[in-house]
Amino acid sequence: MSIRLVHLFTGNDGQSHFTIGEVPWMSAGAVNAISAREAVAEVSFEETAAGGSFDWHNAPCRQYVITLAGTLQFETRLGETFALAPGDVLLAEDTTGGGHRWRLVDGDPWRRVYVTLA
Repeated sequence: MSIRLVHLFTGNDGQSHFTIGEVPWMSAGAVNAISAREAVAEVSFEETAAGGSFDWHNAPCRQYVITLAGTLQFETRLGETFALAPGDVLLAEDTTGGGHRWRLVDGDPWRRVYVTLA
C-alpha cells in the first residue's frame, strides 16, 4: 500500500525544494495500513477552474494539500518541477524563501482539500 507524498520545503539556501516519497505507515496489515496522527487546525476545500495557474508564492502555513481532481505542474525558482495528480498528497512547508508556482496541465479543474497543521 502506498500514497504518494510530495514534501515541498525551504532549503538552507532560502529556496523551495521538494522530495517525493510515500506517506509513512505506523502499521500495515494485509488489508489496512495506518499512518501516525497529526494535530490539525482546520480543513477547507477549494476548486480552481481548468486552465488555472498561480504565480510565485509561498505556502501560507504548514499544510497538507490533497488533490481530488486535476493534474498540476509545480515549479520552484531553481527550475525544479514535479506533477501532482488525483490521490497525491502535498506537504507544503515552504512558508518562506523563493516560493513556487503551479499551473493546471489537463482539462480538469483542480479540486483539493487543505488540511492546516496545528
